[in-house]
Amino acid sequence: MGFKLTAADYAEYIKRAYALIHDKGDYVTELDLATGDGDHWSNINMGFESLVKDIDSLAAMNISDELKEIGKIMMSVIGGSSGVLYGSAYLAAARAVQTKEALGRQELYDVLEAMLRAIASRGQAKEGFKTMLDSLAPAVKEYKVCLEHNCDDQTLCERVKKAAVDGAENTKNMEAVRGRATYQANKGVGYLDPGAVTMSYQIIALMDYVAETL
Repeated sequence: MGFKLTAADYAEYIKRAYALIHDKGDYVTELDLATGDGDHWSNINMGFESLVKDIDSLAAMNISDELKEIGKIMMSVIGGSSGVLYGSAYLAAARAVQTKEALGRQELYDVLEAMLRAIASRGQAKEGFKTMLDSLAPAVKEYKVCLEHNCDDQTLCERVKKAAVDGAENTKNMEAVRGRATYQANKGVGYLDPGAVTMSYQIIALMDYVAETL
């Protein structure tokens, strides 16, 4: 046990996350139009597209500087609250692994947990509010359980990915506490949260890439 993700590895993950998000454009936009203003996918896609344009530069950095630069790019490119939240998440992640050369089992957990804390704090949100946290938080919790039980890396990847996907799916039953869906009479009940869905895509891409490196 013991994968190690270098900055080049993380850059490869970013490319894969972008490809997955890009391919789901129509679906995510349809979700967003049901409860919001329909621009979530275009904003997130634009952010990841900008990252991919700078991918060679990102891959050549140390891991902390790479995460910091990702945060700065996302904050400057992604519109609305998502840009601030993703930017804050990546800046927090960079601080969490400031002295590390690569992301192992513990360090990748530290990155995801730092992102979770930053998004919750900056967005004044928590799990159950029908936001991207409803995918990220279950994934972080499952990751922690896997570390505590010393699961093998393949099992960890599968369980974390499933937790993220299930978390996004569970937003269908939630009332929105943040975002435009709060203005609807039914608070978005019956609809998936697009932010949770695109977060689940990122975790899927990340865990799949880690699994491939084993």
